Amino acid sequence: MLLFPLMRRFAGILVVVSASVVSGVAGEPPKPIRASGETFTVTDDERQKIEAAIPAKAVVAPAKPRRLLIFDLNVGYGGHRSIAHANLAFALMGKKTGAFETVVSHDPAVFAPPSLRRFDAVFLNNTVGNPFDDPELRRSLLEFVTGGGGLMGVHGTTVAFTRWPGAHEDWPEFGFMLGARGAAHRAQDERVVAKLDDPGHPLVAPFGGQGFERRDEFFRVAGPYSRDRLRVLLSIDTEKTDLGSGPRERADNDYALAWVRNYGRGRVFYSTIAHHPNAFWDPTLLRFYLGAAQFVLGDLAAPTTPSAKLTPAVRAQEKLGWRLGIEAYTFHKFTFFEAIDKTAQLGLPYIGGLSFQKVSNEIPKNFDPQLSDDELRAVRLKLDAAGLRLLTYYIHDLPKEEAACRRVFEFGRKMGIETFLSEPKPDALDTIERLCDEYGINVGLHNHDEKASPHYWHPEKIAKLCRGRSRRLGAGGDVGYWMRSGIDPVEAVRMLKDRLVTLQMHDLHARGPDGHDVPWGTGVGQSARLFEALHAEGVRPTMIGLEYSYHWLESMPEIARSIEFFHQTALRLASVKP
Repeated sequence: MLLFPLMRRFAGILVVVSASVVSGVAGEPPKPIRASGETFTVTDDERQKIEAAIPAKAVVAPAKPRRLLIFDLNVGYGGHRSIAHANLAFALMGKKTGAFETVVSHDPAVFAPPSLRRFDAVFLNNTVGNPFDDPELRRSLLEFVTGGGGLMGVHGTTVAFTRWPGAHEDWPEFGFMLGARGAAHRAQDERVVAKLDDPGHPLVAPFGGQGFERRDEFFRVAGPYSRDRLRVLLSIDTEKTDLGSGPRERADNDYALAWVRNYGRGRVFYSTIAHHPNAFWDPTLLRFYLGAAQFVLGDLAAPTTPSAKLTPAVRAQEKLGWRLGIEAYTFHKFTFFEAIDKTAQLGLPYIGGLSFQKVSNEIPKNFDPQLSDDELRAVRLKLDAAGLRLLTYYIHDLPKEEAACRRVFEFGRKMGIETFLSEPKPDALDTIERLCDEYGINVGLHNHDEKASPHYWHPEKIAKLCRGRSRRLGAGGDVGYWMRSGIDPVEAVRMLKDRLVTLQMHDLHARGPDGHDVPWGTGVGQSARLFEALHAEGVRPTMIGLEYSYHWLESMPEIARSIEFFHQTALRLASVKP
């Protein structure tokens, strides 16, 4: 196979692409085996329509210069004509609004780690079939997303990384990461009324709170699609759309058209509305896609709590910027997989990990950086099947030696961890700080009592150690040990402010070393005042971790009471200005 770079200019926008050809049978001319956006053209009239529809400004100002990789390779399929129009529209949007720079490619080599590190997000533009099967390139894309990169897909992307024709699965985890599989559809000009499933979501703001009618080719996706995993933005309004009297594609009659989600730390967006080129000269849809691009690039904040987990209390927590999850130590007498099941049973979308907990009966090893890639994949898929994200992870020591410390951060990147909780030696903080900034992962310095944690037991000590350091380094405050050590948790919050990067929440029956956990709001910890202090100080920890260290094997009822207390507190505080 020969790879050769090509340069194309659309309306003055430089687009870098590559083409792949193979030699044909003897006596025949070479035959292209792959199709991409350069197969198609944009007419002058279409280009003028696209230029006229481009939004005038970005949805939000980018935090830094952003780069969007657009990959448009199709394999075993001729490709959608709209690919070229999407390439042009995104290139023009990025340049006109200043929101991002685009690079368009259909060379799989662009996914090699040194290349992929140059980008903030990847847009798989209508990619049908199996664009590459190199396991190293696949791992690079996966870890790019789980480690905090963005992934955007439209229309045919739901059958990317399948053997085409037939859409035979070739990379199952990609389907989980994107959120769905399949390309079942009706007529290419099917009339559909789309409804806004989440009218207040920032990405659907261009639709003005109203559903809309459109004629297009709409995919009805299949598993692993689930509202337990995805935040659905748009779907077919089945009450206003004529679906006919024949058999339905889905028994639940749930036909999502667009959604967002997180996979690890990665930001993922998908929309099926991209079959026809006219999608890319529709001003409203272009504003929608601009917001989506800024979301996956990391500039437009947008909630991703799965739709099925949304309640008034959870929406209040989104408004407050709080995420309630279970710390795995709560269930450390069980396996981590059992802890995942219990957390899902409690209705929470977040969990923390623990380095000395066994993974499962099938993987009887500690959940730590020594696990193989296959074992880590099994953990990721278990989390995703339960609709959970792994936000925090406790590992007692982070070593000073850089290679050993880096192995832990690589593990965090693969698992999508946002914050480590640890009690490293103070002379390791220079190494840790540098890797925090390199990987975009926080470290919360954890406290036990004064004897066990001489450097971190008091908030003042952590504040002093962190002074002048990266904001990614701070306290992983354990409220229970604060109380056992005679420290007022409310004063600790006020002292640490945004240096409180994550919180392990407790309420105790009594202050002092013998205090044990009780449901929040029923002990001496003044839980309501603590949450009021968090709100007043504008503290948004990685996770408000529910760590219940009592009645180990029968704690579910007490944990449920704590969750209900938190929900009611969040509802009250969401209406109070800090």
